[in-house]
Amino acid sequence: MNKKKTARALVLLLAAVLVAVEAVAIIVAWPKQAAEAAAGAETNDQKAAARLDAETAALRKRIGALAPKAAHIIIDSARNTLTLKTGKEVRLQAVVSCGSGSILEEPGGKRTWIFDTPRGEFQVKSKVVDPTWVKPDWAFIEEGKEIPKKQEERLEAGVLGDYALGFGDGYFIHGTLYSRLLGRSVTHGCVRVGDKDLKAIFQAASIGTRIYIY
Repeated sequence: MNKKKTARALVLLLAAVLVAVEAVAIIVAWPKQAAEAAAGAETNDQKAAARLDAETAALRKRIGALAPKAAHIIIDSARNTLTLKTGKEVRLQAVVSCGSGSILEEPGGKRTWIFDTPRGEFQVKSKVVDPTWVKPDWAFIEEGKEIPKKQEERLEAGVLGDYALGFGDGYFIHGTLYSRLLGRSVTHGCVRVGDKDLKAIFQAASIGTRIYIY
């Protein structure tokens, strides 16, 4: 009986020793495994970052390839700035005035105008020296005047500066009598430019020159 108890005790002791050895092995191995896992995660992060950098560089290259090689005009209507570029070269940067965003409603509520500068891609459709403003209906309503029936009563010279570049729907890049207001959003949608900058833009632009407004 004593021999059986002794044998059983030895077996249990041996089992306990084996369990302890395995536990120690696990404890010793864990930091190494954790370090390897961390290193692997770091490597994956580095690979992901490198891949993202490569994709970004490729995208910039594609965008650069899409940029016009000829002269083009970029207008930031929120900051009231105009940039004239040829390819990637900046030829001129000007402070301008864009749409006020104000709203005018015709008495009786028949028509409403929102005086924003349109956003999007446009092109120069007309170039005019010494332009004459053909006042639209809203100009008379804003002044509290009756809308004239004769076309000649709508004509007003000298208010658009020396040059005007039309880009559709009655919108123009033109001069201003109020240069002190450049940099402010005060227009009815057109883009007002100072005399010197306007002349440079007019000379550089041709019919079809792209205009990007955002």
